[in-house]
Amino acid sequence: MIGYLEGTILQFESDGILLLVGSVGYEVLLNPQMVEKLMSREATDKMISLYIYYHQTERQPKPVLIGFESPDDKEFFQTFITVDAIGPMKAVKAMTRPSSDIARAIETKDVSFLTGLSGVGQRTAEKIIATLHGKVKKFMLVTKDENQDKNQDKKEMKTESFAFEMLDIGRQVEDVLVEQLGHSPASAKRMVKEALEANDKISTPEELFDEIFGKN
Repeated sequence: MIGYLEGTILQFESDGILLLVGSVGYEVLLNPQMVEKLMSREATDKMISLYIYYHQTERQPKPVLIGFESPDDKEFFQTFITVDAIGPMKAVKAMTRPSSDIARAIETKDVSFLTGLSGVGQRTAEKIIATLHGKVKKFMLVTKDENQDKNQDKKEMKTESFAFEMLDIGRQVEDVLVEQLGHSPASAKRMVKEALEANDKISTPEELFDEIFGKN
């Protein structure tokens, strides 16, 4: 089983590359945003490394190699294809945005973002959220370049985690303001936004309510 390849790009295909490893050329499928990324770097004849998902079934007897830039991207892909009706071939075409962005959309239940992915309609987007919500938070953190300072990585991870937590707190409070206290959605969103801007030390829904009603 092939799990990793390192070589040079002989040529770009419409949906991937022909990768020369030693004296053997491997056809490797890549998601659209990765193809664009490699083309913009003029990566032909330069050494690249790919983590490989090997796909072969009775319905797909010809082996297919799908390449990823990192183990995290490969793991997200393997999680993504657990959704009914999203097989490997459909998934690789759908990943027109970074896996971290797709994971964020799933965790925030952003249907409009998901329907913007290639081949994903309203029902499929809802099925993705129903299947994966709560399971892909760890992929929301953008993978940094290996040469970047590790302390900076930790800082970015902490900031990203905090931002997601505040988004969740804000949504909880907005729901209560609208459903229980009779405010309009626009008014509730404004109240939450103003309170968070006024007090950056808020860390719970209760503290957010105190800030809102102390000023309104």
